Amino acid sequence: MAHAPIAAFRIDGVTFDDATVVRRSPEIEQERKVAIYDLLNENHFELIGSQGGPYHLVLGAADNRLVFDVRLLDGTEHGRVILSLTPFKRVLKDYLDLCRNYYAALHDAPSRIEAIDMGRRGLHDDGANLLRERLQGKIEIDFLTARRLFTLICALSL
Repeated sequence: MAHAPIAAFRIDGVTFDDATVVRRSPEIEQERKVAIYDLLNENHFELIGSQGGPYHLVLGAADNRLVFDVRLLDGTEHGRVILSLTPFKRVLKDYLDLCRNYYAALHDAPSRIEAIDMGRRGLHDDGANLLRERLQGKIEIDFLTARRLFTLICALSL
């Protein structure tokens, strides 16, 4: 007896909207690449109301809004979720400030790296939890997917 294929509620590709591409530091660019690599290897991303993917996600930011443009792998538009960036401003600012301190400490004050990194991880978790909360009822994601997406949102915010 043949079984119906199971819908793939996952992201199989990520790009940034061309209009939001900015020049990033080598450190942020490396974090972006690692986040995409990790995200593509393991994620749960379920656009509410969708029959499933896999999906290609185009991330963008415009007019103080975060845009999740969800497409099927053939490029067909599948859904769009727009969130205000306002609730993220504080955690983004604090996280990016800590990242700058972390990168500076790598060169100037290695003894401070552990303490800075602990704070950075805590803010990263806060950002991931906020993202899950703001996407509730629109897109269901697990915590690790939220952490990786938050890293990509930070790359957009520079």
